[in-house]
Amino acid sequence: MTNPIVHFEIIGQRPDDLRRFYGELFGWVADTDSVVAPEISDAGEYGFIDHPADAGPGGIPGGIGGGAGRAAHTIFYVGVPDVAVALARAESLGGTVVLPISAKPGGGLVVAHFADPEGNVIGLAGPR
Repeated sequence: MTNPIVHFEIIGQRPDDLRRFYGELFGWVADTDSVVAPEISDAGEYGFIDHPADAGPGGIPGGIGGGAGRAAHTIFYVGVPDVAVALARAESLGGTVVLPISAKPGGGLVVAHFADPEGNVIGLAGPR
């Protein structure tokens, strides 16, 4: 796979409840100490979920976050070398920008969301 899926997110209005739900369901442990782009989640409400080394091969890291007023959704991110180029390519193929290029404060990673021609929202992630 040239551009692999590198991250997933589950976003909702009550992220603490979502983290508790998925923690009890799948044993996921969320670390809420890191900062994410404010367009993605309210400050202090995002918890990163890593794929533990002892869990064997496969799996990708993810996160659960959101906050009051955030629309509930799930999304996966495709890793690309240049988010702006990939976003422009998606548009040229009939996609629509949902979230313009965004970054966490001081971070080296940028993200963007687009909707495909059927309305499915996909994330892009890459270096700044």
